[in-house]
Amino acid sequence: MKIKTKFLYILLGSSMVLSSCNSLLDRPSLDQITDGSGLYWRDENDLRLFANGFYTQYFNGYNSSFTTDYTPVRGYTFSDDLTFSGQQANFENAIPDTRSSTSEVAAWLDTYAGPTWNYSWVRKSNIFLNRIETIAKPNLTTAQYNHWTAVAKFFKAFEYSRLVSVFGDVPYFESEVSASDFDTQYKDRDNRGVVMDHVYDDFVYVLQNMKADDGANVLNKYIAASFISRLMLFEGSWQKYHGLDQVRAKKYLELAQSAAEVVMSSGKYSFTADFKSLFSSQDLATNKEVIMYRKYDASVSVLHAIGSYQNGIEAQATAPNLKLIKEFICIDGKPYSSSSLASAADFSLSKLATSRDPRFEASFDTDLNSKASTFVYGTKYVARNGYKITSANPDYSKWNSNTNTSDAPVIRYGEVVLNWIEAKQILAENFGGGAVTQTDLDKSINAVRNRPLDEAAIAKGVTKTAPLQIGSIANDPARDADVTPLMWEIRRERRMEFVFEYSRLLDLKRWKKLGYMDFSKSTDYFTGIWVDVAKQAPDFLKSNYVGVTKVRKADGTVVTYNGSNAADMVGFIVVQNAANRNAVDDKFYLAPVGKAQIVDYEQRGYKLTQTKGW
Repeated sequence: MKIKTKFLYILLGSSMVLSSCNSLLDRPSLDQITDGSGLYWRDENDLRLFANGFYTQYFNGYNSSFTTDYTPVRGYTFSDDLTFSGQQANFENAIPDTRSSTSEVAAWLDTYAGPTWNYSWVRKSNIFLNRIETIAKPNLTTAQYNHWTAVAKFFKAFEYSRLVSVFGDVPYFESEVSASDFDTQYKDRDNRGVVMDHVYDDFVYVLQNMKADDGANVLNKYIAASFISRLMLFEGSWQKYHGLDQVRAKKYLELAQSAAEVVMSSGKYSFTADFKSLFSSQDLATNKEVIMYRKYDASVSVLHAIGSYQNGIEAQATAPNLKLIKEFICIDGKPYSSSSLASAADFSLSKLATSRDPRFEASFDTDLNSKASTFVYGTKYVARNGYKITSANPDYSKWNSNTNTSDAPVIRYGEVVLNWIEAKQILAENFGGGAVTQTDLDKSINAVRNRPLDEAAIAKGVTKTAPLQIGSIANDPARDADVTPLMWEIRRERRMEFVFEYSRLLDLKRWKKLGYMDFSKSTDYFTGIWVDVAKQAPDFLKSNYVGVTKVRKADGTVVTYNGSNAADMVGFIVVQNAANRNAVDDKFYLAPVGKAQIVDYEQRGYKLTQTKGW
């Protein structure tokens, strides 16, 4: 009977196809985009489907499987926070043969933390804008038209912001380019200021026209404003500190500040959860600090691998160095060098856990782990019950291999308030903006410091850090002479907040502080945690480690294990075989264009200018 019924459905279906062939074939696909009037771009549902295609490019979270592009922990490892066992990764020192790709999935450039020379996403955004204007507009209300135009402009501006961060001057394409329009296709690079003025205008339009709510965890005005605060802070501070157009610098920084204020004044976001839960939760839907997140779900095979690289089992050849560790503020709100805490200068992990800002304990294992090159093992992205998890545990797959299911915070309130306070301070110091007040600090840095603590941290003796007081900012002797004490603390706060995340290399570039990547300036870059090797890591005193294991004493003296001096192997562990990268040059702030792209232009009678300094 079931067989007969099955054949009946097949025959009936066939007769329907035969009897209405033309009308059926004319129907547009329900799950694929068919370009053209009448077939697609009919209503908001079509526009939303097309917009969804941008999400994993710009809101990729932990990416997927073992992919590392734009990911914390695995992707963003090129900075002064982390030290590699061996020679440090170098900046590129020669013009590559090619730098281009026309694929939407073109790889990023990890030493620039951004995209390669690829304009497929710009084109995609321009197509989006064109189809809204020429096809969809009559079927939309004014509010719908404005919103979807804002969505398309946001993605275009986002892509140009990233391209400019990598290459500086880039060709700006105002609209979709015809396949036969070679003059436009092969236009030379536009000044970054001209490009970013377009980006600025698009972002202003976004803030004025994007919906405040388009559904749960979907791009809206507040998500867009959060990213605008990031991207405009980057460009405004780049223009400022690189000595470019100061009028533009002011304009961009003011937009960064006002975009952040859109989010801050909404009342929608707050610091009601502990720091660790932001990065190791299976569900971020109710976390009030998370403005947007990426959901991972084993049932639909949407998985990642980021947690597994901090599970205590995997090796961490690139690990936090002593230079970073020393930047973590003491709980009295002062740097260790001027703190009144009795344990301020004790750099054993157990003491650091209770004497430093709670983000230290939430980000690193507080027991020495020799699987890390510096013996400081990152744990920020693994849940407490996922650390050193065994295969017998039913949650093993959540924290092992590429089957992780923890949600990824794509953008969060903590970043917004730190973007805001920095933009405000740059404006105050350089452009006549209002001075930062105690109230401003309380809404930003101190709000971040006042996050709740989870029970596990409290049980270890972790306590909150004292608030930053505008009238009693400690003078850190490590502070650069060209950075004011308040700005130094604002930058320190970012370093503690964003360790392992996207921020550090991009911050160094916009501040024009790429010189920090020259590790010859401090032995702390080649050094890890304070350790009694004989007691805490005896395997490193075996015969094969003679002449290899080294510690650096507090006075800077280096002691090398010789087979009989185990008792003297107490000090800061020296990262094995660590050596400085090649010399850091100013040209490394921006990437060169490939030789093939220069030649391609020449062969067609056009000129593509190479990046300055290359």
